Amino acid sequence: MSALQPPEVAFDLNTWMQARLDRVERALEQWITADAPQGVDHGAPAALVDAMRYAVLDGGKRLRPLLVLAAHEAVAAEGGGCDAAALRAACAVELIHAYSLVHDDMPCMDNDVLRRGKPTVHVQFGEASALLAGDALQALAFEFLTPQDDSVPCTTQAKLCGLLARAAGSSGMAGGQAIDLASVGLPLTENQLREMHQLKTGALLQGSVVMGAQCACPSPRVLTALEAYGAAIGLAFQVVDDILDVTADSATLGKTAGKDADNDKPTYVSLMGLEASRAYAMRLYQQALDALEASGLTDTAALRALAGMVVHRAH
Repeated sequence: MSALQPPEVAFDLNTWMQARLDRVERALEQWITADAPQGVDHGAPAALVDAMRYAVLDGGKRLRPLLVLAAHEAVAAEGGGCDAAALRAACAVELIHAYSLVHDDMPCMDNDVLRRGKPTVHVQFGEASALLAGDALQALAFEFLTPQDDSVPCTTQAKLCGLLARAAGSSGMAGGQAIDLASVGLPLTENQLREMHQLKTGALLQGSVVMGAQCACPSPRVLTALEAYGAAIGLAFQVVDDILDVTADSATLGKTAGKDADNDKPTYVSLMGLEASRAYAMRLYQQALDALEASGLTDTAALRALAGMVVHRAH
């Protein structure tokens, strides 16, 4: 090492995460209220808000918000960005994720009773309230992206709304869930399984990365590289999820273990086997790191560490 070069400082992911998780938690706590602080001139029914808060607060890894903030910081380090937009985007993707879990857990879908270590929303509040809570969380996500003050430029608001809608809709998360429900008991090829999970799980994770980047006006090169990074970790997340479904218990996962096998759902483990699935997750991890290298960004430590967390997580 040259005497002119400072020694490389190890990145402390836990410290980085805690500071950002604190910001996200404070914002969610403040903004999901019956007072409707986003510019709406009337409140929301208290019982509905209780179900919404139950679905979102005090649980979850918050991976999607962390990806938003990490991507924003990586791009903003090259020339500025909108911190207010990034925080709102981080909270918005978490609301979309939470609403999808509320609906996925209902009897008409996966019929699950445990989520984030506590009873699912429909078990706690009833099916009708759970359905409405999910609907309201989805709408509130777009309120978050469109504040009535001047904190987020209108062009940024429009970009973020478009990205989130596409990631969550029929060409993204909802479309993937539809394929998932239609695939129960059916043999899928690896390509078919990949397509399903790229939509069901990967689209929102990739969308989180791209939304964070868009808060700082990335160059085409950077945007292409971060899209590739997001696609790789989005699929890796699902591969690891399939692995954990057969290797971890319900207490560790915070949700019902073995549910996919019980419901005869196709997974990477059922298709490829456990060891091949683990090897595939590691290949996707390397693809994510290669994409960051191709981006040319100088501050990607958080994104690299988050990719490692996705692949090496235990729950």
